[in-house]
Amino acid sequence: MTLDPDEILAIPLWINGHAYLTMAPSFFDVRDPRSGQVRRRTPMCGASEARAAVDAAQAALAGWAARTVGERAALLAALGDALAEYEQHFAGMIAEETGKDTALAAAEVGEALLLLRAAASNTETATTTGGAAVVAIVSDDSAPLVGPLRHAVPALLAGATLVIKPSPRAPSPAFALAELTADSDFPGGVFNVLHGDLAAIEGLCAASDVSLLLFAGDPALGARVATIATRHGKPFVD
Repeated sequence: MTLDPDEILAIPLWINGHAYLTMAPSFFDVRDPRSGQVRRRTPMCGASEARAAVDAAQAALAGWAARTVGERAALLAALGDALAEYEQHFAGMIAEETGKDTALAAAEVGEALLLLRAAASNTETATTTGGAAVVAIVSDDSAPLVGPLRHAVPALLAGATLVIKPSPRAPSPAFALAELTADSDFPGGVFNVLHGDLAAIEGLCAASDVSLLLFAGDPALGARVATIATRHGKPFVD
């Protein structure tokens, strides 16, 4: 089979420490708002992919929670160091998928770096969010890197494992960060990325192993996510 060099590729999920490919029923075209050009495609996943991500997070939970807060903080700081090496690349992805100008995209990456590096000296936040549990984080495309990280850093410090569901409009920063967790020696299953929209959120809320759903982004979308969480009896924080 010959591949079309101009074919627009789908971005994978990240489950159990590696890229995870799936035959989703549909895909969302990720367009650069500045040019209208389609850059990549987001798989619109549902319950089965959500289950796979949650299962990976649940399997990793005991080992991650057994580490000391200091050990978890050191890994987050290492992730910050890895992100710093690709700072311009991440800023480019954010600008490409959100339409932010160069300065705003770079500022978002800078804030993400501060969050990760502060983990090593701010371990008291380990008691604030989630505890030793599987936590799902849903975010919109307004801050595709730092938005979910504002929830992820304290949750990871507290011993939680994560399933992050970024906006299908801006999926790349979360996936690229997940790749860096592997380079930073995070155990597989601690940091997972699920793509999709409402069906993926339904899948996360239906999973009994998910103890908490966190949201980062526009309040109007947060209200829709909260409605899904409430219907499934899932605790929700925005």
